[in-house]
This record gives sequence, C-alpha cells and structure tokens, in this order.
Amino acid sequence: MAPRRSKALLEALATVAPGTPLREGLDRIIKASMGALIVVGDGPEVLNICSGGFLLDAAFSPQRLSELAKTDGAIILAPDVSRIARANVHLVPNPNVPTTETGTRHRTAERVARSIGVPVISVSEDMAVLTVYMHDVKHQLDTIPAILNRCNQALQTLERYKVRLSEAAVSLTALEIEDLVTVRDVVSVLQRTEVVMRIADEIERYLVELGTDGRLVGLQLRELMAGVEDDRRQVVLDYFQPDASWNLEQAMATLSDLETDQLLDAEVVADALHLSGGTSDLDGNLQPRGYRILTRVPRLPTELVYRLVDEFHTLDKLMRASVDDLAAVDGVGDHWAVTIKEALSHIAETSILDRYN
Repeated sequence: MAPRRSKALLEALATVAPGTPLREGLDRIIKASMGALIVVGDGPEVLNICSGGFLLDAAFSPQRLSELAKTDGAIILAPDVSRIARANVHLVPNPNVPTTETGTRHRTAERVARSIGVPVISVSEDMAVLTVYMHDVKHQLDTIPAILNRCNQALQTLERYKVRLSEAAVSLTALEIEDLVTVRDVVSVLQRTEVVMRIADEIERYLVELGTDGRLVGLQLRELMAGVEDDRRQVVLDYFQPDASWNLEQAMATLSDLETDQLLDAEVVADALHLSGGTSDLDGNLQPRGYRILTRVPRLPTELVYRLVDEFHTLDKLMRASVDDLAAVDGVGDHWAVTIKEALSHIAETSILDRYN
C-alpha cells in the first residue's frame, strides 16, 4: 500500500488539478517551453523571504501567469489562487535547510516548502515537468494518461477484493444466524474491508490529481464503495468491547492506522480492536449484538436499531424474540415488530441458502 499523503499535500495537488485556472496557466508555461517557480501563499512568512521583484496585486488569470513566467524570478500567488501578489521575486530561504535537489529552481522550491510550509510549484524548463513541494514531501505530477492507467489497474484490483469481501460478509451473516461466529471470521471480514478501503483511498488520491478528467473513475469508485464504510462500522460495533477508555471511534481509527503487515496478522487485528469475549484464541466464539443484521431491515430507523440492541443485547435473542416481544420495545409498535420479524426470518433463510449453495 502507498503511504497516505497528508491533507495539506492533497489540497495543494487539488489546486493544480486539470480543470483549475492554475493548471491551465501551468500548461501554458510548459507549452511555451518555459520554466517557473510559483509560491501559493502571500502571508508574512512568505514575504519575509522575498527580495526584489514588483508588487502586482492583480486578479489571477492563466494568461497573466504564463506572461509573468517570462521573468526570471518567482511568482507569488494568494492562498486561494485568486490573485497574483508579486512577480519576478528573488526567494531567499534558509540556506541551512537540507535539500536533495540539484537545479537552482528546484533547490529553492524545496527549501521554501520545508522552511515555511506553503505549497511551492516548480516547472522544469528542460524536462517540461511539474513538481509540487509541500513541507518535506515532493510530488512530481504524471501525465493524465499515466494516472488514468494506474486508476484503471487499481479499479480492477478493487473489484477483485470487493468480490472476496462480499463472499466473506455473506459467510459471516450465515454464521451469525447459526451462532457459530469465531474471532477469525470477524477478523477476516475486517481485514478484507480495510484492504478495500485502502485501495479506494489510493484511487481517491489519483482523482485529486485528475481533477475534471477523473469524473468517470469517480463514478465507478462510488458505485463499488457504496455501503462499505457503513458495513465496516457495523461489524466493529457488533463485536468490539467498549469500556471507559475505549469507544467505537477509537476502534475504527485503530483499524485504519494499522500497518499493512499488522493488518495481515489476524491476532494483531483481534488484539487491537478489543473484540468482545476477551479471548486471544482465533477460534474462540463470539456473539454479535445484531447491529449489522438490523440495518438490513428496509427503512428501519437507526434509533430503533439501537433500542432493539439495548433491549435484547445479542442477535441470538433478537432472532428468538416474538412479535409481541419486539412490539414491547419503546417506539417499535406492532407494525415495525411484524416487519422486523419477517425481515429477520427472510435474512436467516436466504443467508444460509447462499452459504451452502
């Protein structure tokens, strides 16, 4: 898995994505075989390292940006890229800030980004390459066809893992109905869910770079990921053991923060999430609370889901409850009681048939 980029870098990449005025200006610079050094930000920290140049304070336009790139110095933009603040500026960052670059323009760009934490864009005159610097991260922008190709490969991988996740989820539902769930079964679903989430996260980062060119990929991604995040939350809610220092949000965050090698270790995942039962035995039995199954009852309000779980505590007791038992729960009533009982019976029947067919 690729490391997750910082929110600041993603925001910087979004400003130079295809379809934005800044990207149009940068493309004009490249087509004219020119170079440029652009700082996105005109706060005091930026002005403190500026020397010379001239004050513009003019509305931003791609044409103006490409014309100003003919000068030798850096161009300073407003943080929202709405205005061009200064042009032909000589940047004087701290020379003691380390840099891995060799060219003068790129060395300056990296030092500025590292020292004051604003997005800096360098356009290579010789290689016609755009590079974005943000804090300690350097990101070289690929061509749109290259990014789309990686997106398509990632989508194919996502589809394969989504099929495996669906199979594991169906199996877990049948095991829940039969009261045969083990720690290993729950961990298997959560592992596959998290892998799917991380692949989707990778595609989302590509979409930031694609800008308006990523519309179709975005539609495919949303279709594939529909309900995955909610299902993950319901599985964790069904099995983790809450206490005064451990809640659902912490469990979700812990799962997301696991390193890849940790995620692939079932015992580590079970330990990290504090799965109910307090057993380290992967073949130890677990009882679901029933959140995930109840959310499959059509149009059942969330507050009723929580009331039912609070009343019956486990899915097994929910499944054995009569219509009268269900109707006695505050807010449920006769109509919902009949609907819930029929839905649970149907889910039980179809889940077991799906598992053994």
